[in-house]
Amino acid sequence: MHTVWKGAISFGLVHVPVRMFSATEDKDISMRYLHKVCNTPLTYVRKCPTCEKEVEWAEITKGYEYEPGQFVLFEKDELTNLAGEASKEIKILDFVQLTDIDPIYFQKTYYLSPAETGANAYNLLLESMKQTGKIGIAKISIRSKGSLAALRVIDNCIAMETIFYPDEIRSISQVPNLPEQITVNDKELTMAKMLIEQLTTPFEPEKYQDDYRAAMVEAIERKVAGQEIQAAPTAPQTNVVDLMSALQASIAAMKPPTAMTPADTGGVEAPTRKRKPAKKTTAKKKETVS
Repeated sequence: MHTVWKGAISFGLVHVPVRMFSATEDKDISMRYLHKVCNTPLTYVRKCPTCEKEVEWAEITKGYEYEPGQFVLFEKDELTNLAGEASKEIKILDFVQLTDIDPIYFQKTYYLSPAETGANAYNLLLESMKQTGKIGIAKISIRSKGSLAALRVIDNCIAMETIFYPDEIRSISQVPNLPEQITVNDKELTMAKMLIEQLTTPFEPEKYQDDYRAAMVEAIERKVAGQEIQAAPTAPQTNVVDLMSALQASIAAMKPPTAMTPADTGGVEAPTRKRKPAKKTTAKKKETVS
């Protein structure tokens, strides 16, 4: 796996050097947008509507629009310093019970492994968390963005879940049409609870499959096997043709000082110019070639 971050876990005065790896991967089937007329993949251009030109990355900066059309600008170094990227630290603030955290807070999972010199401290933290049943709530900065995180044990690995801050969770009060008071029929409730009990089973994630992705893969394979393939057109090589014409015209306009072989001209035979017969001059002058 590819290392996405290097740093250290800190709790109290203890530092645990670690490396971070993504615990999940996106297996969605990626589709390209094509021009329906010719099946050419579309490109996206960064264009400035004021200057009416494409903008290179070197000319791009970041800014916050505090009023319509009014921005305050930030350089990359300013954003890095604000995020505390240089600290490279997962600072544990508290230890809590995993059941205290609602799943709505969880974002993305990472695996943490001990760095070359951190095996003893890593094992100590892992075993301590495992035996106490506690997880650590920490702060971390990844890619110039500060985040809250939860450290917990999965088998013999310390895993880190980035989690939302409380003010990033929308209030349930914003959801329309929720019942103010819940009233149900007692018999229906009993039957529903019986049905839930019948469907209750230990969680076995391997039995759940992505049916949509499997169907997409099968459909793609059928289309490829049936040669339902639309190829993007080859761009015309106008520049190459024009360049060869220019080279040939240039060679034809020059008087080669010596005979040139096709190898000297990249496989193109150099045009030769006919010599005019030599003119005789007076006896006092040497014969020359014009």
